[in-house]
Amino acid sequence: MPKVAVYTVAGQQIGDIELNESVFGVEVNEGLVHQAVVMQLAAQRLGTHATKTRGLVRGGGRKPWKQKSTGRARSGSTRSPLWVGGGTVFGPSPRSYAFRMPRKQRRLAIKCALTDKVNNGDFIVLESLDFAAPKTKEVVKMMSDFNVAEKALIVTADVVENVEKSSRNIPGVKAISSCGLNVYDILNHNKLFITKDAITRIEEVLA
Repeated sequence: MPKVAVYTVAGQQIGDIELNESVFGVEVNEGLVHQAVVMQLAAQRLGTHATKTRGLVRGGGRKPWKQKSTGRARSGSTRSPLWVGGGTVFGPSPRSYAFRMPRKQRRLAIKCALTDKVNNGDFIVLESLDFAAPKTKEVVKMMSDFNVAEKALIVTADVVENVEKSSRNIPGVKAISSCGLNVYDILNHNKLFITKDAITRIEEVLA
């Protein structure tokens, strides 16, 4: 089983913890992880793009000129796609880009992302995490104690309001609960801070 150190918020090691190998020690499937990221980003697309076909453009109800005897090409509407001001052929229309993956694949993708963090040493386990009041400098100090200057993801077992408010004003730092853990956030942040309670919660769901 993978074993990682456990730290206090001040960066002092107070022990270690054995991680569940079926969650934090799986074989990393890069293709599956990529598919999970694409699925998440696709679901965020609005898909509100639209153009008007000849049936939606205003006007064009009267035939411009009679069918014969004018010497001009026959035409039935001034809103034909061939005319200036006419409709658009095969233009974009509102749609949803969302698609779904099987539950087992989605969970395996999260396991792969977590395993990658553990293997690269970017997985920092905290004994506990909470602040007396929401203060941005508390998170800044914590990151400084761990010599972390890059983007960081903070994962707690449940929503901790003071932690969430303390981190929201720092660019590149995000705090979420264990139930909101997702592949994109794990990969999009260089370091992962996670509490022991959150690890227990994650192992209960994914193991």
